[in-house]
Amino acid sequence: MSERVRSFISVDVEDPLILDRIERIKETLLSTGVYMKPVEKENIHLTLKFLGEIPVALIDEIYRVLLSVKAKPFEMEIKGLGAFPRTSNPRVIWVGVIKGAEDLKNIHKQIESGLRKLGIRPDTRGFEPHITIARVKSGRNKSKLVKILNQLADVEIGVMEVTSIRLKQSILTFKGPIYKTLREVKLE
Repeated sequence: MSERVRSFISVDVEDPLILDRIERIKETLLSTGVYMKPVEKENIHLTLKFLGEIPVALIDEIYRVLLSVKAKPFEMEIKGLGAFPRTSNPRVIWVGVIKGAEDLKNIHKQIESGLRKLGIRPDTRGFEPHITIARVKSGRNKSKLVKILNQLADVEIGVMEVTSIRLKQSILTFKGPIYKTLREVKLE
């Protein structure tokens, strides 16, 4: 059997100010007493495409798809707190993208088109740019959490420059995932 890696394509969030604001939001969420798994500060990113377990042999072909993406660097404004499947029943808590969302959708569309040629199926749920910051593990104290989500629905987090997209490996450990950049493509 060929070696496989769990992977995804992302825009990494590395701006210290934005990361600090997200950390404060996570602390507020945790203060509700809801059992949740926050995303580690060093792992905060926007997923353009989750690939799952892929053969190592596909890495360079996926890299070529990323190299073919036509997009210039752009500003991404991160604003608002929400949840999937909905705020009243939070399972995945995210911060939203206002400015730059159309650029991200365009990049996602190009990636999907290129990956389809490699036999990788497109997302069936559609693509809505967001940054996952926590996963809710139980319904305990849900009403407190919903209240915070509603209070922070329009929270301003910051603006960052998107200059690259990355193919990442996700190594699952008992302490949480470790993300490693396999390939990076600069937007020009």
